[in-house]
Amino acid sequence: MRKLNLAGIALLFVGGFSAVASTAAAEVIRVDINKMAYSPATINAHIGDEIEWTNNDIVDHSVTEKDGKFEKIIPVKGKAVIAVKNEGIIDYYCKFHPNMDGKINVSK
Repeated sequence: MRKLNLAGIALLFVGGFSAVASTAAAEVIRVDINKMAYSPATINAHIGDEIEWTNNDIVDHSVTEKDGKFEKIIPVKGKAVIAVKNEGIIDYYCKFHPNMDGKINVSK
């Protein structure tokens, strides 16, 4: 049976710790809806991040992906959240107010 010396154990611990420490944590990116607009209208995200929209207007809105992959209805003072899972560009709009639009640039 082999025994590890303290230096070997320390090396294993530090090596394992640095690998864990270098992994980026997912973020929550917030988008406000005010005065019939998404703010900010364009955001950058990474795979695994969550996007949270908050409706501060006096009417309901939606977050509708232009290719039809998702749709969230956001009531007055409500919130909606999605997690981004794929790299690429997500174009979205409000189905109630089509002049409202936004974009999410998703990278690894």
